[in-house]
Amino acid sequence: MTLSHRQFLRTLSVASALLGVLALGGCGGGDSDAAASGEATQDGGAWKWALPAGFPTPAVPASNTMSVAKIDLGRHLFYDKRLSGNGQQACAGCHLQDKAFTDGVPVSRGSTGEFTPRNAQSLGNVAYNPLLTWANPSLLVLERQMEVPLFGENPIEMGINESNKAAVLQRLADAATYQGKFAAAYPGEASPVSWSNVIKAIAAFQRSLISGNSRYDQMLVGSAVFTPSEQRGRELFFGDKAGCSRCHNGFNFNDQVVDAATVVVSTPFHNIGLYNVGGTGAYPEPNRGVMELSGLFKDMGAFRAPSLRNVAVTAPYMHDGSVATLEEVVDIFAEGGRNVTTGPYAGDGRLNPYKSALIRPLGLTAQDKADLVAFLRTLTDTRFLTDPRHADPFKAP
Repeated sequence: MTLSHRQFLRTLSVASALLGVLALGGCGGGDSDAAASGEATQDGGAWKWALPAGFPTPAVPASNTMSVAKIDLGRHLFYDKRLSGNGQQACAGCHLQDKAFTDGVPVSRGSTGEFTPRNAQSLGNVAYNPLLTWANPSLLVLERQMEVPLFGENPIEMGINESNKAAVLQRLADAATYQGKFAAAYPGEASPVSWSNVIKAIAAFQRSLISGNSRYDQMLVGSAVFTPSEQRGRELFFGDKAGCSRCHNGFNFNDQVVDAATVVVSTPFHNIGLYNVGGTGAYPEPNRGVMELSGLFKDMGAFRAPSLRNVAVTAPYMHDGSVATLEEVVDIFAEGGRNVTTGPYAGDGRLNPYKSALIRPLGLTAQDKADLVAFLRTLTDTRFLTDPRHADPFKAP
């Protein structure tokens, strides 16, 4: 049985009473603006989470505890173009705040001018993601994932390699912006400007990107009312007819979640029938899902289900950005897959032999589809998209 978000909140409330105060700070759930927006506060110099109602405390590695100074440093580094081999691109180049930290294009262009093979994922609530890419089951923590765009085998994104690695770090050490920030973030360290500390600071900033103040969240606590179309869409989403919540459930609207109290982590991947090249079940290279690592045909086209929070502002969609609109996404799921009729990727994805059993024709009417889209648009957290604490510190207010 799939829990609705409201049922999830009730279950979580009982669990919280049993668990008591978690080691990393209290869960949210108050009526303050801070709690509603997922903001973080400083209490006596120590970091304290202020989370939206129903959001558990994020898991944080003991080797990279949260602090205000570290998050401030991480925010500056995240937006700093000097953190790339040629000084031309920041992490924020592929993660724009007004797009929920995606970039609005099918696949991203890195600092080298080359394109990455996949669509940039949202960083909203990334602290709750047990896996951090579309289809790599081995990247489990942000600190490890950060090494991929920075120092990958083919460093397209940030263009840092062995020949310029020391120079980029020295560039940061010489910048007036960072003269005191590294020392404040890592007090007591003789040489705080290091790649390890760069990565830890950016990871801390990313964990602070909590989104939970959408109209949907406001409706749950009685401060917003849905239109009839939005309410019908909500019922379809959580009901058996559309069954969207089978893969997009809980407070974060996905099926991979980890928090400070998690004991067992589930990390499913799904083939949704997006492709069936030549009728063979194949997906286009190099985007063949988990199979790229496992080598198993059963993993062909298997990707993780992303969170649907802020989905209305994160177009285009899917792992390769090949679906332009939210309406097209709903159409594909309603049909039980996508039929590509022309071009090199032609094939009927609805007949893909590796497709998940969860993906099937839904028999939705045009009104059903419109109602589902209306509901999905209620998941937009406009405060998150404009919060100055997540914004570019190098731009004037």
